[in-house]
Amino acid sequence: MEYITLSNGVKMPILGYGVYQVTPDQCERCVLDALEVGYRSIDTAQSYFNEEQVGSAVQKSGVPRKELFLTTKVWIEHYGYEPAKASVLRSMEKLQTDYLDLVLLHQPFSDTYGAWRALEELYEAGKIRAIGISNFYADRMVDFASFNRIKPMVNQVEAHIFDQQKTAKEWMDKYGVQIEAWAPFGEGRGSIFENPVIADIAAKHRKTPAQVMLRWHIQRGVVVIPKSTHKERMEENFQVFDFALTDEDMLAISALDKGESAFFSHQDPAMVEWFVRMVEERKTHQ
Repeated sequence: MEYITLSNGVKMPILGYGVYQVTPDQCERCVLDALEVGYRSIDTAQSYFNEEQVGSAVQKSGVPRKELFLTTKVWIEHYGYEPAKASVLRSMEKLQTDYLDLVLLHQPFSDTYGAWRALEELYEAGKIRAIGISNFYADRMVDFASFNRIKPMVNQVEAHIFDQQKTAKEWMDKYGVQIEAWAPFGEGRGSIFENPVIADIAAKHRKTPAQVMLRWHIQRGVVVIPKSTHKERMEENFQVFDFALTDEDMLAISALDKGESAFFSHQDPAMVEWFVRMVEERKTHQ
């Protein structure tokens, strides 16, 4: 495993296992499989509703806690100082741990500053080893890094060969914020696994398209958290440290960038309204 070092000196595996869209009934088994394969970084979130299953798998795995890097994310309805602090402590209970390695603010809406003060306090108390943000576009990241006591150490954003986040990464590098990719395969959209450029590079290195895309991220210094519910795919995704892409390969993949999301824009007012409706609907069901 290769590691990156965050701005505060904490080492983070550059390759982890993500449990977004892994259902609660599958999650424990999947995390156990991932840990058996060799993954030591697990990425979950309050909004995934599977923190308890991740915690159960970690306990059953027998892997020492100090060898693991556990990430969760605070959801919008828990923003604000007091709600965010209480929600992180609940997440720790669900994950059966007395500290977390990384906690992110999941979306750039609502009272992010109040929630961040809670993360700063928990960080300074030693309950969280690193704190960061998720889905903050470059302008919001610069704003957030400039007007808080503690700068975010990580920004988890959509990043894949069709949306490479080149400009955003330049700004994150400037502010010492580590870029982390969600959907490193673009969730298969745009026939990404059948892309001829990726296919040619994969054939040359005797690797799969997925391995080539993960290797491309890693060589750019991007942390990746691919998700799969199949152990053989987890193993495939883990075998990316025994080869290297050439400069020519990297340039060819760089040319595939479309510079636009494969999903949606967080700057679209209609999408912001969608998040607001989601929060309100959850409140009525609590």
